Amino acid sequence: MQEKIRQNAVLLILALFFTTTALVLFVPPVAQSLGYHNFADTTTLCGVPNFWNVVSNASFLVAGVFGLAFVLRPEVISGSTTFANRSEWWPYFAFFLGVTATAFGSAYYHWAPDSNTLVWDRLPLAVMFMALFAAVISERIEPEAGRFMTLPLVLFGAATVVNWAVTEHLGLGDLRLYAVVQFFPIICVPVILWLFPARYTRANDLLVSIGWYALAKVFETFDLSVYEALGLSGHTIKHILCGVSAYWILRMLRHRQVI
Repeated sequence: MQEKIRQNAVLLILALFFTTTALVLFVPPVAQSLGYHNFADTTTLCGVPNFWNVVSNASFLVAGVFGLAFVLRPEVISGSTTFANRSEWWPYFAFFLGVTATAFGSAYYHWAPDSNTLVWDRLPLAVMFMALFAAVISERIEPEAGRFMTLPLVLFGAATVVNWAVTEHLGLGDLRLYAVVQFFPIICVPVILWLFPARYTRANDLLVSIGWYALAKVFETFDLSVYEALGLSGHTIKHILCGVSAYWILRMLRHRQVI
């Protein structure tokens, strides 16, 4: 009976993915708006353009480095602590690697914002999204999925960014598949958490992490309004909150226990 429920849930998730992708592809290609690069805070300090949007990426760096330091501990790699199945280690390693790379990619982009530098911001972000998605699948559906699905999902995420970059270069910019990578896990992860029981304590920490990310997107949306109200731009705050979101995953790993 349990295996039948698992199979039906997997089919539901696959149906959600293909339905979402199909719906997105029915929408005409979406090019990157040039206005996207016009951030509210363009302050130059110490010779660094867009200073606060550049240095606020330190939030990603702190979360990523501390996360890598944790998952690269010998006892964590060996599977004697933290993970009930060693296969579950892989997606978290890829996730914190992506978080660390985002610090540099995003800082590089914000130093000179345009569609060419934006590629290096989005590549590690795609790795982050897909790696965390693989981690949830591994922990809730099938532990061995961590070993076998992390690389394909990460490569798919990276391919959507490359697809956007190539089409943008050809004057036919298409963000649709990248939108699937960014937003489908946010939709699907709560469904997985609802359908499959937790194998670890502190399961709610993942929802808290998603909440921090959602709040970051709100600040990003109101970049100028926040800047006018607080003197610190919404995009800068977005970087800080995204770092908190990533750190919350590390916090979960540090404190959880196998049920």
